[in-house]
Amino acid sequence: MIQILRFAFIGLALLGASAMGWAADASFPAATWGEPLTVEASGWSREGLQAADKIASSLGTQAYLVVHRGALVHGYGDIARPLNVYSVRKSLLDVLFGVYVDRGVIDLAKSLEELGIDDEGGLSQAERKATVRQLLQARSGVYHEAAYETREAKAERPARGSHAPGEHWYYNNWDFNTLGGIFERRTGKTVFEALRDDLAGPLQFEDFRYPEHTENAFERSSRYPAYVMKLSARDLARVGLLMARDGRWRDRQIVPASWVAESTTAYSTEPEGWQGYGYLWWVPQRAWPFWSRSPGSLFFAWGNGGQYIVVDRQRDLVIVHQVDRSRLFTRNVTPGALSDLLARILRASPER
Repeated sequence: MIQILRFAFIGLALLGASAMGWAADASFPAATWGEPLTVEASGWSREGLQAADKIASSLGTQAYLVVHRGALVHGYGDIARPLNVYSVRKSLLDVLFGVYVDRGVIDLAKSLEELGIDDEGGLSQAERKATVRQLLQARSGVYHEAAYETREAKAERPARGSHAPGEHWYYNNWDFNTLGGIFERRTGKTVFEALRDDLAGPLQFEDFRYPEHTENAFERSSRYPAYVMKLSARDLARVGLLMARDGRWRDRQIVPASWVAESTTAYSTEPEGWQGYGYLWWVPQRAWPFWSRSPGSLFFAWGNGGQYIVVDRQRDLVIVHQVDRSRLFTRNVTPGALSDLLARILRASPER
């Protein structure tokens, strides 16, 4: 059944722009987003967006913005300030994987054993059978300690050897960090160099500075660090727009449309059933029932505390939300907590 759904979504993506919400001659931002469109030019409701701002204030939002049809229609807070994006980094790595899978540099069918991947204390023979694709799906079955795990993740991590590769979904920092190591071995670039060369450059990030806004977070428990990134809301919006446009940026196909579709197909559903998981991207299931959608149109990146890139390909809509976790007493904005803000934004849209 998973395979049938996978090919159905990929086939939908390959129908082209008309199958979703953007036109082949759609606009893209210049080197700077500039000022948001007026409500007269955008067709959005001023009162609706002001109501959304009040909700954002109650959530402790640092910044959020709305991009519709390639144009910035609303910004709240400091959308130019680079902040730690936490686990949104994983979705950005997925985009970079798509670039190099397309070039034939990375083979998703390769196992850890074939790639020479090991870790502190050694991996078992069963664990070494996990493939790159299973790591992207968070289904490796390798429950080794990992850098940058939250306290909750450490407490919930299954016992080593409790599940075979591909058998069980677990949101696993070991998978995600090790993917960074695999990427660097196969491409000859660090994740941060690839971010600079293959995304920040072509998409014209405004606020990203290399290497200032990057850091490898090492822990003694594992050889593979977390690749920590700081990015602004308006730079994250460019990544969201790239995904909304099936991997295309102006006249250049940065990442294949088939990779976008494959990455945003749900291969697993979290235990509570609110969202599914693709390749390092989340896919709403029971979450956000107010949001009408077609198959394959809605997905999001999600980072600790309230970092989001929400992409609606059907409406050609991108919403980015950030919380500054360096401040004391910030609220954890879960997808459920974010829902009131998203619902209000949609009500302000000309395409409800």
